[in-house]
Amino acid sequence: MDMLVAATAVAFLGALSAYVAMLTFSGLRQMAEGGRSAELQRQALKARIDQIMDLRQFEREQSELSWNGFRKFSVKKKNLEGGDICSFYLEPHDAKPLPPFRPGQYLTFQLQVPGQRKPVIRCYSLSDSPNQGKGGDTNYYRCSIKRVPPPRDKPDVPPGLSSNFFHSQVNEGDILDVKAPGGHFYLDMTKQTPVVLIGGGIGLTPVLSMVNTICEAGSKREMHFFYGVRNGREAVMLDHLRRLAVEHENVKLYLCFSDPLPTEKEGVDYTHGERVSVDLFKRLLPSNNYDFYMCGPPPMMSSVVGDLEAWGVPEKSIHFEAFGPASVKKTAEAKPAGEPTAAAAGTKMTVTFTKSGKSVPWVAGAASILEFAEEQGVTIDFGCRAGNCGTCLTAIKSGAVDYVGSPGSMPEAGSCLVCISVPKGDIVLNA
Repeated sequence: MDMLVAATAVAFLGALSAYVAMLTFSGLRQMAEGGRSAELQRQALKARIDQIMDLRQFEREQSELSWNGFRKFSVKKKNLEGGDICSFYLEPHDAKPLPPFRPGQYLTFQLQVPGQRKPVIRCYSLSDSPNQGKGGDTNYYRCSIKRVPPPRDKPDVPPGLSSNFFHSQVNEGDILDVKAPGGHFYLDMTKQTPVVLIGGGIGLTPVLSMVNTICEAGSKREMHFFYGVRNGREAVMLDHLRRLAVEHENVKLYLCFSDPLPTEKEGVDYTHGERVSVDLFKRLLPSNNYDFYMCGPPPMMSSVVGDLEAWGVPEKSIHFEAFGPASVKKTAEAKPAGEPTAAAAGTKMTVTFTKSGKSVPWVAGAASILEFAEEQGVTIDFGCRAGNCGTCLTAIKSGAVDYVGSPGSMPEAGSCLVCISVPKGDIVLNA
């Protein structure tokens, strides 16, 4: 009996010890997990505070260092990149510090082009990280500009006026008139959501600024970068892009050659022998849960933007900048459902250009008054063709317009931005 009691007591004490040990381990584990959770929360809070402080510093520097109108810049360096693209490194002639910009924004130039009766206004994307324009001898902006030849199917059409002026006549040491950085197409660096960046041809420049910014910030933000060109002759800065992909594990680079040269090999010179497309995204991305930022020529933009919407990507997650009229056309298509504009509805109306002495019926389907004017042989100055630079501001003598895109700033009453507007009815313009 005593032996039984003793054995029972030993068993009880053993079970009790095991139970206490279990409670102790559980408590220690909860404390450890609580500690890890608290540490993660602390790190997240610190990161958010850093973002807020960086944003406030950005806004303060932008407010203090920005300028109105045009400012003199000298060409510090002119560098041929290949693919008929040339980078221009611009430093302020007054040597004062430059304001930061958001990756994806552009500069507006006022160019004195020989043979033109008045200055030519054009916008070109900044192609480097904002961090490259701060302090000391790195106080510069960089724009990379592609020489635009005549259209392949219209060899008699003159080549791009401003791009050829930059390539042929702008040299190191020259002085240029430049507006402060602007534009609504830029990467939100306060967010850490995964992104897909897409550059087609010279559309590489604004998204290259985004790529460089993410990498230089030391961000671990998941990034997939698709660069589409016909072949290696058109590709630029490949060594730089490949180095970023090697040095940053969060950067995934996809080189898409739609028409590779016979000497180029898939997996060596490029990763995919096809155009950039949503079908390609579906094969390579785990989901459509990304913010998409893209810039490229009209055919690529039209197909990719529309197919992203069909794939179920929310409109708020699709950010793009297209070249020329393509941006206007897409904006008009993307306008929220509601009452159509009179122009879109095909209402008969007349557009009168008083300076040119022309009065012509509006053509239903024209993307903008600017595009319509060009088809009629009426010349109106323009810069960005996206409602941002204000170059195409035109006085309305009578009538009114509908906007098919969002102006960077709303024009004063009695004027309109013809690059993103269509007539409401009969209209008379001072053009």
